[in-house]
Amino acid sequence: MSEPQRRDLAFHSFDEVLADLDQLESSGYYQLGKWNLVQLCLHLNDWMRFPMDGFPKQILPIRVLLYLMKLMFGKSQFHKILQSGSMKAGMPTMPETVHPANSADRKAIVDFRQTVCRMRDHRGAIHPSPLFGEMDLDAAQRLQLIHCAHHLSFLVPK
Repeated sequence: MSEPQRRDLAFHSFDEVLADLDQLESSGYYQLGKWNLVQLCLHLNDWMRFPMDGFPKQILPIRVLLYLMKLMFGKSQFHKILQSGSMKAGMPTMPETVHPANSADRKAIVDFRQTVCRMRDHRGAIHPSPLFGEMDLDAAQRLQLIHCAHHLSFLVPK
């Protein structure tokens, strides 16, 4: 029997994300990356809430670095992600959105489901990203779907 391969995922709706979560929970999964389902849900939940609730304020040196990165390549990277529909593996993220491997609280999955529904139904303002800048609701939602597909592609249903 061959080793499972990373999935080629593309979500077009938040309901597809929820259906994928259902499948991973019900069938179990092979973990091809560093994070399990709970860790992924914690991470994705953090990042999905930020555009709706506001991004955490970083210390001054990090804010300056993010601002410079936004000026130099943030917008072009953002458009590249939206056009390609994918993110590169191994991109850095905020340390506070990386959760320990011993994360085993199933509540994280429930919380993430609620946040997915919030984002799906959100009609309010979107907070500007410290790296990508201003974006409209449609772009923010597309970015979230791409982010979900990126991470969930490392879990293969059994």
